[in-house]
Amino acid sequence: MRLSAMGDVAMTVPVIRAFAQQNPSVKLTVVSRPFFKPFFDGIPNVEFFAVDVKERHKGFFGLLKLYSDLKKLNIDAVADLHNVLRSQIIRTLFSLSGKKVAATDKGRADKKALTRAEKKVFQPVKTMVERHVETFKKLGFSVDLSLPNFPEKAILSEEILSISGKKDNFKCIGIAPFAQYESKVYPLDLMQKVIDNLAENGNYKLFLFGGGKEETEKLNTLAKQRENIVVVAGKLKFNQELQLISNLDVMLSMDSGNAHIAAMLGIKVITLWGATHPFAGFAPFNQPLENCLTADRNQYPLLPTSVYGNKKVEGYEDVMRSISVESIVEKINLELNH
Repeated sequence: MRLSAMGDVAMTVPVIRAFAQQNPSVKLTVVSRPFFKPFFDGIPNVEFFAVDVKERHKGFFGLLKLYSDLKKLNIDAVADLHNVLRSQIIRTLFSLSGKKVAATDKGRADKKALTRAEKKVFQPVKTMVERHVETFKKLGFSVDLSLPNFPEKAILSEEILSISGKKDNFKCIGIAPFAQYESKVYPLDLMQKVIDNLAENGNYKLFLFGGGKEETEKLNTLAKQRENIVVVAGKLKFNQELQLISNLDVMLSMDSGNAHIAAMLGIKVITLWGATHPFAGFAPFNQPLENCLTADRNQYPLLPTSVYGNKKVEGYEDVMRSISVESIVEKINLELNH
């Protein structure tokens, strides 16, 4: 599962949650891959339609079947929050059948101005969450995010507790040290120092998140078999991971899907930014800007060099090293003792 896709979907959740609460007479159907269903569990008036991209809804004819399946739900309007070729085709078919449609403007020109080397416009662009609110506005609905509501902390099952242990009086810190692109990953030798420093505090319990064999091996190395560090990767189902995250006191993440998942659950999030920057519209929802620790622009004036972290710029391979271990540990301690 592409991490950025996970982040994209997670950023829609606070908007959909607020919409459902503020427009109780409207039924929402979220159309996405089955993997993302747990994101929307428990939101009132929201039904989830799982797209079968591997079989029934695969390819162009599969899209026609998807349109046919969705048409049976008597949909009155379509909000295309993804705005990619697949969703564009579906919304066009609905538009041709006389339904009201709107799509999220991804603000590509603004993002390009922010990340280009020449004549850079270094100022925040609209967040994706704000853009999604505008999409619903185009359909005639207002969504107010000024006082967001978050789900209750999940009650952890015995199965989860057998991995996580009981919370007791620990302060629980989630750490998600990976991202889709290398330019967004804090160097593991420095991350080791962050983890070692935090783990020295006997009141802290650290949970390391990741996926796949390679990441799990790296996490086990970072954990050094310490008693107050739990490697979560590969041990819990996705919906169980979400339940565990909802019980954290703080999440340390790269500019990645985990940041947006923690934010949609109302958890404090501290993010680390290398080639990318929170100004590009992907700062985690409802988090203060000072919790986004960015690489040093005095040292690396071309930052941000990329919206998604997929561009390599010569001489900018080590930008993440300009974020000090001390600044990260201090920020986490500050949040936990706030």
